[in-house]
Amino acid sequence: MHKLCPNCQSTRITTLDRGKKVGGVIGTVGGAASGVAGAMSGAEFGGTVGVMAGPAGVALGSIAGAIIGGLVGAATGGITGAKLGEVVDQRVLDNYQCLDCSYVFNQNTD
Repeated sequence: MHKLCPNCQSTRITTLDRGKKVGGVIGTVGGAASGVAGAMSGAEFGGTVGVMAGPAGVALGSIAGAIIGGLVGAATGGITGAKLGEVVDQRVLDNYQCLDCSYVFNQNTD
């Protein structure tokens, strides 16, 4: 089913996805921040695992654990933020734009 512009009846419609983009950025930043806390426990775990390889293993294990914790936090936060933003796009924001007349509208404008 094609969307029609309520202003000019064109079928040349695009989505703006502003909520999804902003939510993804905010989620990534927030996830990275919480990932720092997770990175500390990841570094602790990595250091414990690295004990078997000696002092160099402890250092490398701690660094690897911290990096992985931060990346996992950022990825999880980004995905969650983007999904939340997608819901905001669909239900709250005017997410559709006509490519012919530049009219912006939401999906309930039919």
